[in-house]
Amino acid sequence: MSQLRLGYLYGFGAYALWGFFPAYFKLLKPAGPIEVLAHRIAWSALFMVLVLTAVRRWRQIAALLRKPATVAGIAMAAVFIGVNWGTYIYGVNVDRVVETSLGYFINPLVVIVLGVLVLGERLRPAQWAAVGVGTFAVLVLAVDYGHPPWIAITLAVTFALYGLTKKRLALPPADGLFVESAVLTLPALAVLGWLAFSGDLSFGQVSTGHTLLLAAAGVITAIPLLMFAGAANRIPLTGLGMLQYVAPTLQLALGVFAFHEPMPAARLFGFGLVWLALAVFTWDALHNARRHRLALTTGDATPLAPATRPA
Repeated sequence: MSQLRLGYLYGFGAYALWGFFPAYFKLLKPAGPIEVLAHRIAWSALFMVLVLTAVRRWRQIAALLRKPATVAGIAMAAVFIGVNWGTYIYGVNVDRVVETSLGYFINPLVVIVLGVLVLGERLRPAQWAAVGVGTFAVLVLAVDYGHPPWIAITLAVTFALYGLTKKRLALPPADGLFVESAVLTLPALAVLGWLAFSGDLSFGQVSTGHTLLLAAAGVITAIPLLMFAGAANRIPLTGLGMLQYVAPTLQLALGVFAFHEPMPAARLFGFGLVWLALAVFTWDALHNARRHRLALTTGDATPLAPATRPA
């Protein structure tokens, strides 16, 4: 099997697993969102200890921990992903899976905005159009919900900030995931201890199956992230960008068809505007990638002038 094909399989597998996360988190009831998040963090850290031991990377971890600026960056990334995980689990727990899917649909548009605000990038006209349509879609959905879709907005913004922080750190995926989990582990264990003391801990109290499902949260969290890293190392960025819509599409389908969440006409119209914005965004990305390849082939860099540019 070619590395390119393997990369696409890894990428599709990662996004498909993420797409079915709502079904998994639904199985964890009666555990509340806070307990589920704490278990997800603690068991992820334990699983990554086993992974790092298997691949013998503790020397690299020790060297990483001697860099205070890098550790501070990882801690910031950990906060972003912790808020993201907690918000997502809460959304699933309160039967708002459709809104969680919206968060990951609009995430690429938030990434574009961050590129302008944080990195000083310049947008092409099609990118401005996509951001404009996406903003209008959020306004339409705010009217439909009766309030801004805070779950979706929080998911999109925190994941975009997490991605930006990770991009700047440029760490090996296993190393970064372990240190992020380790940063959050002490608070997670404190939460679990508090829940046990107050008698609200469901772990070990419901059934053996429920206990095993909670413990499996670490594996469920780490495997798609490692598969995603394998995909990112093998396939073009445009291919990875196309695959990113697999997860929210599956989440939306689960929300509407499996969990029977409402999808009134106004909400469907709002989602339609989001999909239109993503279609414009994707077309522009593919078109610009083709121009970039042609520019490299002909040795003429002029076609790349309108592209985004860091300050």
